[in-house]
Amino acid sequence: MKCIFHMLFLNICLATMAQPTAIPYGNNPAAGHYYDVRGVKLYVEIYGKGKPILLSHGNGGNMSAFTKTIPYFEKDHQVIAVDSRGHGKSIDASDSLSFEMMADDFAALLDQLNIDSADVIGWSDGGINALLLAIRHPSKVRSLVSTGANLWPDSTALDPEGWLNDKKYYEQNKGRSWATGQEKARWKYFMLDWTQPNIPLDALHTIKCPSLIISGDRDAINLEHTVKIFQNIPHAYLWVLPHSGHATLIEHAEDFNTKVAQFLSDDRNN
Repeated sequence: MKCIFHMLFLNICLATMAQPTAIPYGNNPAAGHYYDVRGVKLYVEIYGKGKPILLSHGNGGNMSAFTKTIPYFEKDHQVIAVDSRGHGKSIDASDSLSFEMMADDFAALLDQLNIDSADVIGWSDGGINALLLAIRHPSKVRSLVSTGANLWPDSTALDPEGWLNDKKYYEQNKGRSWATGQEKARWKYFMLDWTQPNIPLDALHTIKCPSLIISGDRDAINLEHTVKIFQNIPHAYLWVLPHSGHATLIEHAEDFNTKVAQFLSDDRNN
């Protein structure tokens, strides 16, 4: 089995190739704009009108991961797709990166857009961002959907075999001098997931918004770990997709979009 980090990169590549589209999500000048947020330039594309939905992608990827998500939700919502700091077209030259930074970026971005609160859909690292946004900036999150997220970076949360491969990769490459900016960025992405997140279970108790926690039954995140996330959020619902890996929103896009739309429109969320 590939290491977790490289598995995520594979899923991201699948996301960008998943569906031919006339709209180049992640590289669409008609919808794209840069925002100066907390010392970085975040690249954002906005589609549709209505209640806002914020999309947060996974490690090493960009908003094109939501190629199958944006067209579905833009019919009834204002969809805000973001390349998180240091990813995609967003510009961040620093050598540090944390999930807390990204969550704070999203809150500041919503302020710049004059949006009091939004529904948040996050995949993988983006699912972690969604959880931390609700923990650190609860007034900004109307409801959240988190698929393939973890709370800490060890073999109790991640697939054990993949975690061991990641450990080997770390031991082989720590202290290495990277020659190119792309290599440095990939190491920064790797170190993000190797050392983070570090979210205690009791921090989830502070999440007050309705939350839909999702996992594939063959996810890169251990199902028992996902169940712990669900159990520790007061107003949470759990959905495990059968015959699905980590990329639930791609592998089962129709079911994913329908289920998430039903959750977001449910009376208890209004």
